[in-house]
Amino acid sequence: MPPRMKDKYQGEALPALREHYSYANVMQVPKLTKIVVNIGMGEALTDANALDKAADDVAAITGQKPVITRAKRSIANFRLREGNPIGVTATLRGQRMYEFFDRLVTAALPRIRDFQGLNPNAFDGRGNYSLGIREQLIFPEIDYDKVDKVRGMQVTIVTTARTDDEGRRLLELMGMPFRKN
Repeated sequence: MPPRMKDKYQGEALPALREHYSYANVMQVPKLTKIVVNIGMGEALTDANALDKAADDVAAITGQKPVITRAKRSIANFRLREGNPIGVTATLRGQRMYEFFDRLVTAALPRIRDFQGLNPNAFDGRGNYSLGIREQLIFPEIDYDKVDKVRGMQVTIVTTARTDDEGRRLLELMGMPFRKN
């Protein structure tokens, strides 16, 4: 059974985008390519267990084992050496991506305290959207009693849209709750 968001894309978003931007070919219509979930952690330098706990959190949220990211260069002020583990990341594609997007929009974002909607201007100029989440507790998969520390995370939604306007319209049609300016 295909994920709900994929059905929503094919049934609602694709025809609406094709009509709005008058694309000649279906392949021109923007779509989701991948979603990257990332936790960068400075405390991983001093506490090796913190990295494992963060990896467990990302695995529970995404349903996929994350990759440990390492420092690309040394920075003396941060006591950071090249090759030190400094975070975890998971890249979601296909069915897992649509399922995660569905959980993000329908279950996680509404659980944020005093939620007014997402910033509609956090696009990168090429139709990709990034949002920062302050605590991993908004995801229903995380057991509150087993959390050792509240961690923030970065979620990047990569689309095939060429402009921010196309990307914003795609995510709006998929149910992303942007705040009105």
